[in-house]
Amino acid sequence: MAQKSAQKEAQESAPKTAQESAPKRQTAREPSARTYARALPVVPVRARGLTIEGADGRRYLDCVSGAGTLVLGHNHPVVLKAIREVLDSGAPLQVMDLTTPVEDAFVTELLRTLPPGLAHHARVRFCGPAGTDPLATAGRLVRAATGRARVIAFTDAHHRTTAEACAGHSATRDEPLARLPYPQDRHCPFGVGGERGAELAAHWAESVLDDRRSGEELPAGVILEPVRSESGVLPVPDAWTRRMRRITAERSVPLIADETETGVGRTGAFWAVEHSGVVPDVLVLSKAIGGSLPLAAVVHRDDLHTGEPGTGTFRGNQLALAAGAATLAHVREHRLAEHAAALGSRILARLRGLAEEFECVGDVRGRGLMIGVELTAPDRTRDAPANGVRPGTAAELAAAVQRECLRRGLIVDVTGPSANVVRLLPPLIVTEEQTTAVLDRLADAVETVDRSRGDHAPPRGVCAAL
Repeated sequence: MAQKSAQKEAQESAPKTAQESAPKRQTAREPSARTYARALPVVPVRARGLTIEGADGRRYLDCVSGAGTLVLGHNHPVVLKAIREVLDSGAPLQVMDLTTPVEDAFVTELLRTLPPGLAHHARVRFCGPAGTDPLATAGRLVRAATGRARVIAFTDAHHRTTAEACAGHSATRDEPLARLPYPQDRHCPFGVGGERGAELAAHWAESVLDDRRSGEELPAGVILEPVRSESGVLPVPDAWTRRMRRITAERSVPLIADETETGVGRTGAFWAVEHSGVVPDVLVLSKAIGGSLPLAAVVHRDDLHTGEPGTGTFRGNQLALAAGAATLAHVREHRLAEHAAALGSRILARLRGLAEEFECVGDVRGRGLMIGVELTAPDRTRDAPANGVRPGTAAELAAAVQRECLRRGLIVDVTGPSANVVRLLPPLIVTEEQTTAVLDRLADAVETVDRSRGDHAPPRGVCAAL
């Protein structure tokens, strides 16, 4: 009887009602931590390039791109072709990290894209595709290579787990993990910003590495993100990155660049560290390198190789390797990183006009096709309600902009420690025409939210100064 009821329920869930029924079932079946599903109540049924079609028949321009994994957009022909070739060949789909023609092709293509200073003496180590897997692998690598325990990370690192994942056993009560401040202009930890703020951040890092009064040895490695995407899209100064490279090199401390979010052309260079001319000792890679499928790897100097066994059951997924190789080759051959740089500059120029026009836009920043629009608002309520959300906060404004964008057929992300940065991650194949449509819809959404604040809005220019 129960089985018949279940079959009847499944038959009634036709595509026409999927847009309503699927989110309702998701709410009942899955935990509330599914933030994307709750903030973006879209049930995708088809997708191509920048466009997603929902079960309700509506079309959306997707500027989340699978949290940056889809640098070629949805279902790109070269990716689908590569996947079909593996499926049609009869090759095994999962062989751990045994060498296969597909794996060999991927590594060959990956080495082609690396900075020459690393590519000429690099090794590629595959690991599990989960978010912390490559970070943990990088941590184990440098600890084994140096014989030291600590891995130094920075505050508000990627997913707030970079430090712990990379530190491994050193993130314990007995061996506290050092966290260093990142330089930034708008929220400078030293209150000065600019070149002076970057200089102070570098000096702080140098002091920590040289501090022997506490009995601490040099760290096994220092890990940094060229653009702190999850922290609100915060590019770090190139001069500071070069300074960190010099500081670590002088002390024989491996420098680890976390390119999980920034790799494969996203920031206007194939790898974001190339903007500064820095060659790291270790590159942490994930997301876009799988061409839309789960894949992660750590690239490192061959003299750091220790022969440790790999970890992660799914470190040799053949479909992901094929899709990844096709994606890397397409981005390289079609110079999509250069396209991202040029188009990103024009996007930033237009969006910075929003900060001049609307009081609730406090800052616009980014690099390439990784853009952040920070919403700001005065704190008009001293006491937060029980749910912790204050009416009229910057986080609420960002959420409102996201909802208004969705009503206009535009999918954007919200990020940052205070959840007040609207993030744009369009695929690298986005066209000028599509970009205009994205910016028009975003500007209209911001105007609507700004206008809805009505009499509560401060005089023009006050909000941007907060």
